[in-house]
Amino acid sequence: MTALRPAAELAEIGSKPFPRESAEYRAARTKLLAEEIELRRQIQRVAAQRRALPDGSEAGDYRFLDAEGKEHRFADLFGRHDTLVTYFWMFGPERERPCPMCTSFVGSLDIPARDIEQRVALVIIGRSPVSRQLEFARERGWNNLKFYQTVGDDFARDYRGLHDDGSEWAICASWRRQGDKVRLFWAAEGDFETADPGFDPHLAPDPTPLWNILDWTPGGRGTDWYPKLEYTA
Repeated sequence: MTALRPAAELAEIGSKPFPRESAEYRAARTKLLAEEIELRRQIQRVAAQRRALPDGSEAGDYRFLDAEGKEHRFADLFGRHDTLVTYFWMFGPERERPCPMCTSFVGSLDIPARDIEQRVALVIIGRSPVSRQLEFARERGWNNLKFYQTVGDDFARDYRGLHDDGSEWAICASWRRQGDKVRLFWAAEGDFETADPGFDPHLAPDPTPLWNILDWTPGGRGTDWYPKLEYTA
């Protein structure tokens, strides 16, 4: 393996001042650039560790309904791929509207879905009928995502998407198909129990563009704002 150059050395090479900035700003920005390089490398190390996971548990005999009401086995959702990424969103039949944070994330997947599906299958799963999910998808202008409804609640309960009190939780997961068998490769784990003070639970790296963009700004994510389904002009 090729030895990596120290992050601080690369930062010194890559850090170039913008017009009329102070020396103080450039020094701080160069130091931050080194940290950003280290963070990039840490993300790559974690991704490699994730890829090296042993086989996960075999999934149960879950069934899902499509927009026409046709029932599918879990393995059917893979299509031509042997890898499937699923997102279970908080839009159960008891909800008048879906979770705003889920909506923000699902919306961020719609355009790149066609690119993602060149490599792996991608589906959105909910407990509401697909017709209801699609109605909301069209309202948002989503056109590229595939939606399914769970048959029963076993899938949601088994993978922590439905709690005993009836509350829902989003599930990010990826799966491998081995013949007709489906095995869990990776699923996001953690809840408010594992969240740091002042933050909602989130993955590392955070997959939500909304939060990543805000992390680039002076105010950051803030503590008094959360996405909504509608905004006033």
